Amino acid sequence: MLDILFFAGLVLYFVSMTGLFVSMVFHQQLIKKYSWYLFLAAAALATVYLVIRGIKAGRLPMSNQFEFACSFSWGIAMILIFMHYRLKIEWIDSLGVAMAFLILSYAALQPREITELMPALRSAWFGFHIGSAAFSYAAFMLAGAAGVRYLLSWRKNPQDPQLVKIDYMIYRLIAVGLLLLTVTILSGAIWAEEAWSSFWTWDPKEVWALITWILYAIFLHLRLGRRKSGVFAAWYAIIAVPVVLFTFVGVNTLLPGLHSYGVLIRGTML
Repeated sequence: MLDILFFAGLVLYFVSMTGLFVSMVFHQQLIKKYSWYLFLAAAALATVYLVIRGIKAGRLPMSNQFEFACSFSWGIAMILIFMHYRLKIEWIDSLGVAMAFLILSYAALQPREITELMPALRSAWFGFHIGSAAFSYAAFMLAGAAGVRYLLSWRKNPQDPQLVKIDYMIYRLIAVGLLLLTVTILSGAIWAEEAWSSFWTWDPKEVWALITWILYAIFLHLRLGRRKSGVFAAWYAIIAVPVVLFTFVGVNTLLPGLHSYGVLIRGTML
């Protein structure tokens, strides 16, 4: 049942992504409309999947690499839906759906077994810490998507009035992501003190989370202090995405530490 829900959602993400790109290239509004509905259906399936998995596991479904990737993808989808309906932003839909699909595709490559929480993860900070990390990464990914859209629009028409709105959205997404990452690091420090009797251990995951935080803090400094925006901001948002992905995937794969829990179960506290 769970596998059917998961892969059905993955397929719908793919079909929706394909339809949105086709509609963007050929300016087909009808295809765009129905592709967006397919995306909503995929997001609904992802939500149901996470809820059922959480009920079966008896905990929040965010304890290993597979579950965190699912939550990460779901976070992208939720922010995208909020932007679409609350902010009336549609120019990011195709790239945003593509990112949700790619992260969920990565999840499909991970072990999907439901496992017990490691003792160090049994804490009231569990959902707060990991949930803020998932949405922080999601905001950074969408900032990168907005950067791509900015460069495409700028190359087509440097005087496009929409560029100002896209640039501002890059700033807002990074600001939200940095705030959530700050919450992630601070809550992780408190949790680490409870679990390992130390607020900071220079674990690879902690170090790369800090590197990511510094990278985006520099962006805000340049944006607010030196008025860096436009093409510079777009490229910065894009180039920063690989750092986020390395913090998410690369550290767990290449740099095991206190945040890793075995070969098949890799912890994702950050």
